[in-house]
Amino acid sequence: MDLATLIGLIGAIGVIAAAIVVGGSALIFLNVPSFLIVMGGTFMAVLVKFPLAHFLGAFKIALKAFVHKSEDPADLIREGVALANVARKEGVLGLENQEINNRFLRRGINFCVDGHEPEFVRSMLNKDIDLTIERHERGQAIFKAIGDVAPAMGMIGTLIGLVQMLSSMDDPKKIGPAMAIALLTTLYGAIIANAVALPIADKLEHRTMEERLNKQLILEAINGIQEGINPRVMEELLKTYLPPSQRDEEEQEAA
Repeated sequence: MDLATLIGLIGAIGVIAAAIVVGGSALIFLNVPSFLIVMGGTFMAVLVKFPLAHFLGAFKIALKAFVHKSEDPADLIREGVALANVARKEGVLGLENQEINNRFLRRGINFCVDGHEPEFVRSMLNKDIDLTIERHERGQAIFKAIGDVAPAMGMIGTLIGLVQMLSSMDDPKKIGPAMAIALLTTLYGAIIANAVALPIADKLEHRTMEERLNKQLILEAINGIQEGINPRVMEELLKTYLPPSQRDEEEQEAA
């Protein structure tokens, strides 16, 4: 569970809700027509932009913002070096019975054990990386689209409410509900975009960068194993994927 995402989302909505409750009755901020205009209009407009399967799949991808935890690159380096040591002592076939938890690393090692050429292995793993990143970017694009469309739908609702209000100036009883639609749709659109959709899109982008880095690191490790690079040399090469401060910590622990 990603506590930052959960705390941030609940905190943002909680602060808004608290301001509403402290300022008066919360019921005045509940308006079904406004909600339908913003939510229904946003989802329908986004559906025009993307295929239905991609739209529905985006919500599954969004779970990565809440429950996905990327592996520590330092752990991957240690595992890669350990596998390189095994391959150096027992040959590549010695890796066949090694327990490997990371699916991407296990797939690459299986390619090595099967005797595929380094060029083929690199090509297959690069394709895997590209397709994974493409799927993630598709999810990001949908949430960014929701973030773009929701305020626009809020503005449309505002215009509808203003038209209704102006056309009912002779009936004071109708002015209030029309003004509520005019203001609340803008509020709903702003909340959906800035408290939910855009933050999730940014967190998914961060997750994508983490996954790309880890898979590139694993690709380098597998390439080093196939080329028979000295494990110590490979370790130094893989440490370039770590930030300088973390490299220093790893060196102190090794000492």
